[in-house]
Amino acid sequence: MSSETTLERALKDANEGKLDAALVSVRLLVKRKPHDLDAVQIYGMLLMKAGEMAQAIHHLERAVTAAPNVTAYRNNYANALMNSGRSEEAVAQLRKAIEIDPNYSRGYLNMILACAAIGDSLGGIEAGRRGLALRPDWPELSGNLAGVLKDAGRVEEAIAEYQRAVATAPTNAGLRSGSLFSMNYPDFPVEFVAQAHRDYAKCVRTCSSPARTDPSPDRPLRLGILSGDMRTHSVAYFAEPFMRHRPQGCTLTIFATDVARVGDEMRDGIRSISDKWVEAFAMGDEALDHAIRKNQIDVLVELGGHTSGGQLTALDSSPAPVIVSAIGYPNTTGHPAVGWRIVDSFTDGPESDALCTERLLRIDPCFLCYSPPKNAPEPAMPAVDSPIIFGSFNLAAKITPRSVALWAGVLNSVPNSRLLLKCKAIADPGSREFFLERLAASGIPPERVDIVAYTSNLHDHWNLYSRVNVALDTTPYNGTTTTCEALWMGVPLVTIAGDRHSARVSTSILHAAGHKEWVANSPTEFASIAANLATDRAKLTELRDGLRGQVKASVLCDQVAYAERFHNALRKAWRSWCASVK
Repeated sequence: MSSETTLERALKDANEGKLDAALVSVRLLVKRKPHDLDAVQIYGMLLMKAGEMAQAIHHLERAVTAAPNVTAYRNNYANALMNSGRSEEAVAQLRKAIEIDPNYSRGYLNMILACAAIGDSLGGIEAGRRGLALRPDWPELSGNLAGVLKDAGRVEEAIAEYQRAVATAPTNAGLRSGSLFSMNYPDFPVEFVAQAHRDYAKCVRTCSSPARTDPSPDRPLRLGILSGDMRTHSVAYFAEPFMRHRPQGCTLTIFATDVARVGDEMRDGIRSISDKWVEAFAMGDEALDHAIRKNQIDVLVELGGHTSGGQLTALDSSPAPVIVSAIGYPNTTGHPAVGWRIVDSFTDGPESDALCTERLLRIDPCFLCYSPPKNAPEPAMPAVDSPIIFGSFNLAAKITPRSVALWAGVLNSVPNSRLLLKCKAIADPGSREFFLERLAASGIPPERVDIVAYTSNLHDHWNLYSRVNVALDTTPYNGTTTTCEALWMGVPLVTIAGDRHSARVSTSILHAAGHKEWVANSPTEFASIAANLATDRAKLTELRDGLRGQVKASVLCDQVAYAERFHNALRKAWRSWCASVK
């Protein structure tokens, strides 16, 4: 068999989920022909898919050393470096590739992401603009640029870029997903956002053979989880309780669509409680569809929606009889194969049914269950002589003009108070000025703002809460993990109830935690609640000492009760399907 045939077969095997077989065949080829750089390249990329990052980098670097002027080799080497957290080295490789060939558009495609990873959003945006000047009709390049704009907090620009790309490639599901995810951040009308999600169906392939398993309504279920976040990630922490506490006889198969991460404690823990683990990162949509069907999954829970951790395109042919969306995405998916969505009555009132393509499963009192960190430090109060500090540790994209206006009302109510923001994107020099101008436009001058970009570990991150008197939520996209973290660290959080799921998540969490009094219904009330809390040091001290215990004892952390509600909802969806096919 020729080298070309071997490599073509290996790539086909990898796309069909046969990564081990692909690695074996290419490994033998590389041993037989160590100077075949195409084989070395493909071997390195397959190793990367398998999570063998050190070996992948070794082989990809070897190809670059042997052929330093081949831009594609440098590009692939840069990808491996980025996936290993060595983004500065990746930027250097991509710059060299572009220097070798200024018209190498794929170099600009990856330079966008590499620059963003090192905190150089302006460099990423510049790379995107230069790449589009070369290939204005390349939707993926527009998508990468839009993603960096979103992460830098320039959401309106991101959406415009996404929409331009979608107009060029209207059936490109990835671009539509990126656009839809971004639409959750601004104050767009609810119906407008809902219609955009319904339009996602335009890029879904027609399903001719939906999966069918034994429609016995009360038998033990074969449960599948589809997620790219089964690792140290907030989605995994929120999902772990219902995966761990399963009904008797219920089996659990995980389809993990992210790169394997050796040594990730959360990933290893979830793998240990599952009955089967399928490494699906290297699988194409058809292969993943086949894997789900092969495992005869009755109910498939997808946890990503339109986030980067989702793979909705693999669901086009309905590979499981019942498909449920939960936890990871704050809106309807718009995917016709996703029949159900788990919410609660706070996040999604009766009016939400008409806005969603799924049937809603309300698991009151809260659609989430918080799994507190095991090693968080004890809550501590700010120093007595320090100024009152309001804090937000949310993503830059959530810091909308409306959020800033709410915060300005709070700071105006408490003279000499300050605002502490922890956000990597805002600390990026290219984004810092943009956000300081946004804050100033609402009356928060730069001299009243402290920005923390990065903490070297979670312990340092949690300790930052000791500087915060009161946490302030964002809108219309609330915090989720940040809301729970603040409460766990003894810091009261103030939110404003909104008109959509994303704007009501903190409302649901606070009700579940026993502090509905911190939910405001107007900007004036938001400022009043926050100011009253911040200026009552005795109350804050009491909360700092007792809030963690309250949260721990609340329904927000009752894993067994939550899992029972969750699985009852899945059973309801299953019985509905069984009734429909008899």
